[in-house]
Amino acid sequence: MAEPLFDRIALIGIGLIGSSLARVVRREGIARHVAISTRSAATLERAEELGLGDSYSTDPAVAARDADLVVVSVPVGASGEVAEAIAPALKAGAIVTDVGSTKGSVIAQMRPKLPANVHFIPGHPLAGTEKSGPDAGFAELFENRWCVFTPLPGTDPDALEKLSEFWRRCGSNVDTMDPDHHDMVLAIVSHLPHIIAYNIVGTADDLQTVTKSEVIKYSASGFRDFTRLAASDPTMWRDVCLHNKDAILEMLARFSEDLASLQRAIRWGDGEKLFDLFTRTRAIRRSIIEAGQEVDVPDFGRQVLAHPEKSAPPKG
Repeated sequence: MAEPLFDRIALIGIGLIGSSLARVVRREGIARHVAISTRSAATLERAEELGLGDSYSTDPAVAARDADLVVVSVPVGASGEVAEAIAPALKAGAIVTDVGSTKGSVIAQMRPKLPANVHFIPGHPLAGTEKSGPDAGFAELFENRWCVFTPLPGTDPDALEKLSEFWRRCGSNVDTMDPDHHDMVLAIVSHLPHIIAYNIVGTADDLQTVTKSEVIKYSASGFRDFTRLAASDPTMWRDVCLHNKDAILEMLARFSEDLASLQRAIRWGDGEKLFDLFTRTRAIRRSIIEAGQEVDVPDFGRQVLAHPEKSAPPKG
């Protein structure tokens, strides 16, 4: 096993991402000490029962004190509050990063509150499931997934490389993007699909002509996969919508235009247009499989892997 990369890592937030990091850090020996903090005393107690860390506190400043790396894994709307809480405790030269699905908002919230003598490197691991909480994590979550950094101007290259090595040891591939570009990309590959899923499942729930029992009984079709996305953490997705509003509205407008075009094709019986669309979209699925971001196996019941979550496509 390689030498530890950090003496002390602080994990602020111990949900799916935080608890998965705790597990892989322990498995790979990435740090000598893992300090865990979360606002809920009950959640913190559960993390301790699971043995996810070496020290535990409901005060994020206590966990962040003397940490070489601080990973903020909270809903994006709470990023600024956490930055303000940990700022006085951070040691000079510490690396501070996050895992939020929106980057422009997180930077605007955290950057003004953090001291100038730390390395703030916003990040986003493109990995997840619809599960949440410390029990939901597993060490393999990040394997062959991407972690995208949106480094600020003047970011120290050594600090960026050290954080990149951290994520590589967790199993991830790493890349960098401009924050605005990241938010636009995630709006189409993650945020819009979740919003559509929430909307479709909500529509099915509202329909009086189809009973709930029929929706459940026949959900082994496409509806089943929409319900997986729609089961995601409501707090997280509320914050994503509020904090990536412009990019999401842009993608919703484009989607609405394409949906109107599809409606016309169905109304006028334009089979050629429908066949062309379905052929193009099928090719996208093949490309995702070829890129190693999904497996080409039957997934009915999702029983192909020991961790059912791992057969699900990654979330943002």
